[in-house]
Amino acid sequence: MKKKCGLRNVLVLAVWSLLLTPSPMICLAKDATRTSDAAMWKAGVSRVVITPEKPMWMSGYGGRNKPAQGKVHDLWAKAALIEDPAGARAVIITLDLVGIDRATSQAITSRLKERFGLKRDQISLCTSHTHSGPVVGANLRAMYFFDDHQQKLVDEYTANLIDKMPGLVADAIEDLEPVTLEYGLGKTTFAVNRRNNKEADVPRLRKEGKLVGPVDHEVPVLFVKNQQGKIKGILFGYACHATVVSFYDWSGDWPGYAQIEIEKDFPGATALFIAGCGGDQNPLPRRKVELGEKYGRMMADAVKEVSKKKHLVIKGKLKTAYRELDLPFSQLPTRQELEKDLSSSNKFLVGRAKKVLAEWDRNGSLSPTYPYPVQTLKLGELVIVTLGGEVVVDYSNRIKADLDHRFLWVAGYCNDVMCYIPSRRVLSEGGYEGARSMIYYGMPTVWAPALEEMIMQEVIRQVKQ
Repeated sequence: MKKKCGLRNVLVLAVWSLLLTPSPMICLAKDATRTSDAAMWKAGVSRVVITPEKPMWMSGYGGRNKPAQGKVHDLWAKAALIEDPAGARAVIITLDLVGIDRATSQAITSRLKERFGLKRDQISLCTSHTHSGPVVGANLRAMYFFDDHQQKLVDEYTANLIDKMPGLVADAIEDLEPVTLEYGLGKTTFAVNRRNNKEADVPRLRKEGKLVGPVDHEVPVLFVKNQQGKIKGILFGYACHATVVSFYDWSGDWPGYAQIEIEKDFPGATALFIAGCGGDQNPLPRRKVELGEKYGRMMADAVKEVSKKKHLVIKGKLKTAYRELDLPFSQLPTRQELEKDLSSSNKFLVGRAKKVLAEWDRNGSLSPTYPYPVQTLKLGELVIVTLGGEVVVDYSNRIKADLDHRFLWVAGYCNDVMCYIPSRRVLSEGGYEGARSMIYYGMPTVWAPALEEMIMQEVIRQVKQ
């Protein structure tokens, strides 16, 4: 009896031992699943210098009266090409430029479609809005008054920029590898609503906690990590003008400094900046190089803090949508009114009149609407909304509030920077963003009040489709 009981106890212990010991097959399955998850998405990043090689006219400020004289740091075009498990692709191209016009955007996307089969909804062209980059195409052309030689340089630069984009995307495709995509959200506070706070008063108001007006201080960040866990790409955004410096040297302004600092913090990574809805937001105080460096460092610190937190790991599929709305203008000017502006003492009114009359002569009339781009990129749960033009912060705040989506990234200055995009509130208040800025962009008149609801309806349609 004792021998039988002893044997039975040994057998029972052996069975329990087998049940409690993790199976090598189960562990392998878990590891395989983890590897499979990491390999679901692919991504590649690339970059190319787009600093002008000749001393040409700079964009952003109407007060400049001569070409660029030097360089603080290079301007870049960077690409992040993303592919989901089913092979669907999208490419985000960031450009250290004040903006691009519709014709340049169409030329770039046409080249990418021809060479890579990428459709319009699969391509996002995002400009940083640095005011220390070159004039490109017809963007802000009514603001500048230069000779035929400078116009030739603008045309040559624009053509060269377009020519570089297929190679940039080809390099990103060549760099494709399995990755994990991780999204997080940070914060930094140097952006100030310039419509509600006098620039000279900002240091005091900030110290006293009395800054007013709507802002969006969120810093959305998308980390691209290879299978070894090394970060190869960092996409980050913020809603603020790139107007710290105003000299005659090429510079990416604070977004340029931010990219440099982030790439120092994460060796081997490519940092890509996507501007938010900062049409009425300024980095304040400003006008000193040291402040541009400071805000770049603040942004890099915000990204570094996000890297330490838990993130949304992107799973699922990639979906893209793109549509151009017929956004209506208010009452168009008569030809008589435009011809009267030709004799104005305001050179910017003269420049606008010449541009609009040339359009009238070319097309036989003025269009009552403008083809306004709205685009959505869905990476699993993460939704990136890209809007054209200099979009004021009201849109970012309203889109986030109305959609109540946990993982929502709203960008401006994308695909076509045709002019400012005021909210209905800003439009009714007027001022620079609501009215006067249309002159410098060469638009015939201000927008109709319906613009905000039209844009919102299209954003909601794309996000919910």
